[in-house]
Amino acid sequence: MSVTNSIIEHIHAHASARHYKPDPVPNEWLEAIVAAGQRASSSSNLQAYSVIAVTNPQTRAALAHLCGDQEHIAEAPLFLAFCADLSRLNRAAELRHHSLVSEPTEHFLIAAVDAALMAQNTALAAESLGLGVCYIGSLRNHPPEVAKLLNLPRLMFPLVGMTLGFPTRAGRVRPRLPLKGVLHHEVYSDQNQDAALAEYDEAMIATGIYDNRQVAVPGHPDKMEQYGWTEHSARRMSQPSRAALRKQIQDMGWGLE
Repeated sequence: MSVTNSIIEHIHAHASARHYKPDPVPNEWLEAIVAAGQRASSSSNLQAYSVIAVTNPQTRAALAHLCGDQEHIAEAPLFLAFCADLSRLNRAAELRHHSLVSEPTEHFLIAAVDAALMAQNTALAAESLGLGVCYIGSLRNHPPEVAKLLNLPRLMFPLVGMTLGFPTRAGRVRPRLPLKGVLHHEVYSDQNQDAALAEYDEAMIATGIYDNRQVAVPGHPDKMEQYGWTEHSARRMSQPSRAALRKQIQDMGWGLE
């Protein structure tokens, strides 16, 4: 990088941690990193999010099961559930004799984006203290069950989880897509996409993450090539995921209209 500073270098050093010491995260650390999370940008300063901090081993074990039996969720001493939250704004509306409108999809997106921005600030703050973190998207596998476990009221939705703790081993910093594949000037252009995908395949294959797997060349079943990010991601995105999610979100009070 030709332009850098300590903040940029800290961001580039991010790597997910999935192995933790049993040592608890001090409560003052928890409060400090969540307060840092709150400094993220928020749509119209609505701050449409809440965070549930879970340290109880039984609750963490239950969350681990709901999230696909991921061992590090039960192992990590702290789990944070970042929730899109209109319930607090609904109470504010009641106090001021207004009626909150929950039907627009835009209102769900406001809360989801707010919660995601807040989560990323929290992750960066945690890593700055030497904690390891790992995002848990599978918190959305069973939203009604998670909501019941965490006592979430109507107009709250468990958007994403995060394990936190003192890591026992360094995580692996994975390469990202070439900048030419994601940065566009003035207007979008797809002229660099194929080259960017090919370059990224090579970078991801070089990490060894795919264990030197082979896959048939598209359109040429008799020819084999290295299994890379494009094949891996294409397979994932060609399958339905969490098909009941829209109804579950609506059942929790959001109209999505």
